[in-house]
Amino acid sequence: MPVAFNHTIVHARDAHESATFFSEMMGLPAPQRFGPFLAVPVEHGATFDFAQVGDGDEVHPQHYAFLVTEDDFDAIYGRIVERGIEHYPEPHFGQTNAINHNDGGRGVYWCDPSGHFLEILTVPYGGWPPNSDHRP
Repeated sequence: MPVAFNHTIVHARDAHESATFFSEMMGLPAPQRFGPFLAVPVEHGATFDFAQVGDGDEVHPQHYAFLVTEDDFDAIYGRIVERGIEHYPEPHFGQTNAINHNDGGRGVYWCDPSGHFLEILTVPYGGWPPNSDHRP
């Protein structure tokens, strides 16, 4: 039986702010209420379900990486720059406001309003497998 990713819960200080930020930055549909969550659809029917943490509860930052097309990278990166969001070519935040060119592609990291680390890349780590037709 194949295993397919369906959804993940993303804890946020302000679920509406974080879900809206995510959907706008990634060029995705607006969040939709689903019970206590604000769901944002991604590829293959999966969703990122944003949940409000309780008052005084801490958000533990997570890392979410997305493989995107070159055109989507241009659009998302354009929104990062347009909004003046500090971004990084690597996860250690050493250099600011630059992208990487790992494995012959492009990649960039930035943070959402709750401190989660977002990443987009155009080529998977290690490069495309030989004869791959699975490019986005």
